Amino acid sequence: MLRYRRILLKISGEALAGEDGYGINASVLEGFAEEIREAHDLGAEIALVVGGGNIFRGLSAAASSMDRVQADYMGMLATVINSMALQDALERKGVYTRLLTAIKMEQIAEPFIRRRAVRHLEKGRVVIFGAGTGNPYFTTDTAASLRAIEIEADVIIKGTRVRGVFDSDPEKNPDARFFPRISYFDVIRKNLRVMDMTAITLCRENSLPIVVMDMNVKGNFTSLLQGEAIGTLVHVEEE
Repeated sequence: MLRYRRILLKISGEALAGEDGYGINASVLEGFAEEIREAHDLGAEIALVVGGGNIFRGLSAAASSMDRVQADYMGMLATVINSMALQDALERKGVYTRLLTAIKMEQIAEPFIRRRAVRHLEKGRVVIFGAGTGNPYFTTDTAASLRAIEIEADVIIKGTRVRGVFDSDPEKNPDARFFPRISYFDVIRKNLRVMDMTAITLCRENSLPIVVMDMNVKGNFTSLLQGEAIGTLVHVEEE
């Protein structure tokens, strides 16, 4: 029995880079694909949103004088590159996938249509959402929240390189406090960087839980789906 049946998994572009710091690390890509395959084999319906920060980050480029809108569109294209790489890795493992993008590019992907995305999930395909929301000024965190709500996901799982949510950066502060559970209200009040404010607000208003976990620990993804207490659960205040 799965704890969550329909999942949206958000992976950062930086996570795909691994220790290389830039581009796509082949072993990291292979590891993520294997984790997703194992979860898919359990019967989970899985959708993915991948960031593009390992290739191009629009906000950073805008800060260095590039036009923000132009930079954001370049960042969206970077997410499509990562999505295609993940699609290839999954299909080499025998997992059927569909890549849907918010910007039309018919030669390599289907355009995003909500009903089509849901139908693919119902047929057992892993659905990858590329190009963010298709609009500048919105992050892939917001895209993940929006798509999760649209497909009526049970949860957003945010794969990171740390255990979960802390009160400060655990990679810089060894005494950082870990939160096994925390409400959306406290995330906002404490200004914790779980996801950007727009994404958090969307999830809060739609009572969509978020689980933040270390995606680099083998077996974490499947263990979470099977009910183990992995990472941090961000929940509505009434719980």
